[in-house]
Amino acid sequence: MTQQSLARSVMRKKPIADIEEENRHSGLFKSLGLWQLTAIGVGGIIGVGIFSLAGLVAHGDANNPGVGPAVLISFLVAGLASGAAALSYAEFAGMIPRAGSAYTYGYVALGEIIGWFIGWDLLLEYIAIVAVVAIGISGYFDAFLSGIGIHMPAWMTSTVDEGKGGVINVPAILVCFLVTWILSRGTKTFGRFELVAVAIKVLLIVFIIGLGVFYIDTRNFNPFMPSGFGPVFAGAATVFFAVFGYDAMSTAAEEAKDGKKHMPKAIVLSLVIAMVLYVAATLVLTGMQNYQDIDPKAGFASAFAGVGLPVIATIISVFAVLSILTVMLTFLLGVTRVWFSMSRDGLLPSWFAATDKHGTPQRVTWIAGSASALLAGVFPIKEVADLTNIGILAAFVVVCVAVIVFRYRKPDAPRTFRLPLMPVLPAFGVLASGFLIAQLHWATWARFAVWLVIGLAIYFGYGRRHSLMNPSSPRHLESSRV
Repeated sequence: MTQQSLARSVMRKKPIADIEEENRHSGLFKSLGLWQLTAIGVGGIIGVGIFSLAGLVAHGDANNPGVGPAVLISFLVAGLASGAAALSYAEFAGMIPRAGSAYTYGYVALGEIIGWFIGWDLLLEYIAIVAVVAIGISGYFDAFLSGIGIHMPAWMTSTVDEGKGGVINVPAILVCFLVTWILSRGTKTFGRFELVAVAIKVLLIVFIIGLGVFYIDTRNFNPFMPSGFGPVFAGAATVFFAVFGYDAMSTAAEEAKDGKKHMPKAIVLSLVIAMVLYVAATLVLTGMQNYQDIDPKAGFASAFAGVGLPVIATIISVFAVLSILTVMLTFLLGVTRVWFSMSRDGLLPSWFAATDKHGTPQRVTWIAGSASALLAGVFPIKEVADLTNIGILAAFVVVCVAVIVFRYRKPDAPRTFRLPLMPVLPAFGVLASGFLIAQLHWATWARFAVWLVIGLAIYFGYGRRHSLMNPSSPRHLESSRV
């Protein structure tokens, strides 16, 4: 094969007409309305960001100084970068309501190799996100048990790298398998559970903010930025994990009753609701307790215990577990739908795309759930959080570039939502996401690079030859005969 033909094969683009035809015969059930989609988005965005990462960034760790009350600025910086990407997702989601999300957008606008890059990226990142959230739940579960006088041995509640005598995080592993089982029951069951759980979560956060306001000591806001701007921006790169989730929600577009109409609205609604709650919650957290005393794993539980309300701290720990479960469910849904979509396109074996009577790709659901359990059991939360962020930021760069390219390449394509300030807003998303990537530790870059090299080997060894867009692939020839 010549270099020119190789270049053409890896840059082939998937036609929207093919996607619409596949959607009609996907095997996935269309059962999600606007508010269920919004609940999935809010469920994916709000959770470990408020209950764990806000405290972690404010307090700091062995490698990063605490940013104190300026964690609020970290969230706002991350939110601005995420907002530009969210509007880019909204335009694509209203035009291409398909299970693949950023993978499909990259495939349609920029070519197969870019779609593969993002799809392969998201497989790792979403699995890692589920693991991060499981670790956060484990911290609150441990705080709850300690509050009622039960102390779990250190070897089963933390990892070796955390330096607390830990060996493996057993609660984190168990919760990964719990959410995997819930998701395996089907999208309709999952949607109902998510709607109820998100309602409970929002009420809990409003309760925390409403009660915590009365215990704010303004002296805790001084100094507001104890470590300067540098750590605040580095903190933004870490808490960026907390301001996306709508991207994973967009992977459920194929299961929406009216994806073209409802997906853009759900994306924007979920991010707006989340950012309002984040701003209020971070002010309360750092106002109630000096940032140096905040528990990095269970911030609000420690804050209420610190002001003499241990019962409230215990209640928060209980409901935080339920609240954070929704994040795990959203992102586990995301990884399984991206995996399903890549397999359906022939880039991965079709074995993974098989669905059961619930319209659920069971095989990838349990494989992804098991992989997240492994990560949650052996890695500390900061390392896994940074790994997720570099991948999602890379996906945001691609989606923001893709929306510009596709707007000018296909200006007349039907769009139910049009991104404003084109191309300024998506260009800002590219720059902001790139800036946040630069704040991450070199070890995070190294792990990400290794994963991408493995992915390229699989693509050129299997995906490029078996792609349905390849006229000589076995599955393309088989479908042509039919």
